Amino acid sequence: MDLAALPTSLVDHGPLLLSVGHVATAGVVTIHALMRKRDVPAAIGWIGLAWLSPMFGPLLYLGFGINRVKRRARRLRGTDDGGPAAPETVVIPAGPTGSLQLAVRQITGSDTQPGSVSAVLDCGDEAYPKMLAAIEAATTSIALSTFIFRNDELGQRFIAALTRAHRRGVAVRVLIDGFGGGFLFSRAYHALRRNGVPAARYLHSLLPWKMPLLDLRLHKKILLLDGHSAFIGGLNIGAENMLATRPADPVRDVHFLVEGPVVLQVMSSFQDDWAFSTGEILEGPLWFPPIETRRSAPARTISSGPDQSVDQLLMVLLSAINSASSSLRIATPYFLPDEQVITALQLAALRGVAVDIVIPARNNHRLMGWAMQAHIRPLLKAGCRIWRSPRPFDHSKLATMDDHWCLIGSANWDARSLRLNFEITMEFYDGDLAQRLSRLIDSKRGGAVTLEQIDARWPIVKIRDAAARLLMPYL
Repeated sequence: MDLAALPTSLVDHGPLLLSVGHVATAGVVTIHALMRKRDVPAAIGWIGLAWLSPMFGPLLYLGFGINRVKRRARRLRGTDDGGPAAPETVVIPAGPTGSLQLAVRQITGSDTQPGSVSAVLDCGDEAYPKMLAAIEAATTSIALSTFIFRNDELGQRFIAALTRAHRRGVAVRVLIDGFGGGFLFSRAYHALRRNGVPAARYLHSLLPWKMPLLDLRLHKKILLLDGHSAFIGGLNIGAENMLATRPADPVRDVHFLVEGPVVLQVMSSFQDDWAFSTGEILEGPLWFPPIETRRSAPARTISSGPDQSVDQLLMVLLSAINSASSSLRIATPYFLPDEQVITALQLAALRGVAVDIVIPARNNHRLMGWAMQAHIRPLLKAGCRIWRSPRPFDHSKLATMDDHWCLIGSANWDARSLRLNFEITMEFYDGDLAQRLSRLIDSKRGGAVTLEQIDARWPIVKIRDAAARLLMPYL
C-alpha cells in the first residue's frame, strides 16, 4: 500500500490509535477477568497476557477465556447459576456421616435418594455383556452418554443393539462427546444416524469461532435402561477395555450397575445434556417412571461442570477429606488436583488419617505422567502413602472415606475433571459398599512411591516434570 495515498493525519496518528486500542482492549479484559475469574492465577495470567501481547492477548481471551457454556446452560435449564442451595434450617442426619450429608446437600442443592449398587463390574469383560443384554431387554427407553465411542468390533455390537432397540419401538437417545468421540470422523455417531437412531454430539462444531469450546468436554459415561437402572463409572465404549482379547493398549477399569430412585437423578443429568445439545426436553414416565425402593442406602448424583458458579465436585471432595477421621482411599488415573486438595490431604494425614492414593505405574498420557511426578512430593512429606498400580493402565476412579462413604463415577482427581469437564459422580453412604471398594482399591496397590525415588530423579528429569506441571490446567 502507498502510504502517501493515506490521509496525513491517519499516518501521523496511527501509533497513537494502536496504543489507544491496546489500552482499551486490555482494560476490558482486565475488568472482565477481575469480575468473572474466581481462580486468582488464571485472572493474573489473562490480565498479564492482555497487557503484554497487544491485540493478540485480548483475542485469545475472547476465544478461550470466556465461558459461554454457562450462559447457554442456564437458558436451557431455566434455572439459576447452579450454585449451592440457599441456607435452610440445619438438620444434621444421624450417623457418622451426617455432617457430610448435610454439607453435600447444601453444595448441590439436592437430597439423597435411596440407591444400591447391584453389580461391581471389572473391565469391559464383565461390564459390556451386561450392558448389551440390558439394551436388548429394554422395553421403553434407553439413554446413553459417553466420552469415547469407537467404531471397532465392540462399538459395532453396541451400534447394532441400539439400532435393534430403536426399531422395536424403544425410545433411544445417544449423546457422544464432540471431541472424544471423534472430532473429524465420528464413525459411531454417523453409523447410528444412518440407522435412524437419534444421536447427537456434545459441543461439536467445525466453525472457527466455536473452536475454543473444544476445551470443555462431556466426560460422563451413562447407560440408562427404562428409567429404572443405570450403568455408571469410568468405562468408555472401546475394545481396549476387553482384557481377555489382549488388545495392543489394554485399559483396566471398573463400572457399576445402580438401581433405585437415585437413578432418576442420573436421568436428570442426561436430560440437561441432551437439551443442551438438541433442544429436545425428555420428560414424562417414559424417562422418569416411578421406582420402587428396595434394599438401598442414601445416595446422591453429583453433576458438575463449567456451567456452575461454584466448583461443586471440588467442594464435595474437600468436604469428604475434611470429614475423614480414620482413612481415605483414592484410585485415579490422573492425579493433578489444585493446591486446595493437596493441602486438605496433607492436613488429613497430619491429623492421623491413613491417606492412600493409587496411581498408574505407567500413564497412557506421557505429559500427565511427568506432571504427576512433580506434584506428589508434598503429600509424601506429610505422610500420605502413594502407590503405583501395575500394568495394564488402570483407568478406575474410586474413593472411600472411613469405610462409611464412597464415590464412583467419571471424574478424575485433576484440574480438567474438577473445573473444565462435564462430569457425573455418585456418592453412597453405604458401609458395606465402602468397605468393598476399599478392598478393591487396596488390591490395586503395587509398589510404593517414596521420597527417595522422587528425589533421586536426574535434575533434567525434575525440570522436565516441573515444566509439564505448568500445563496442569490443560492436561
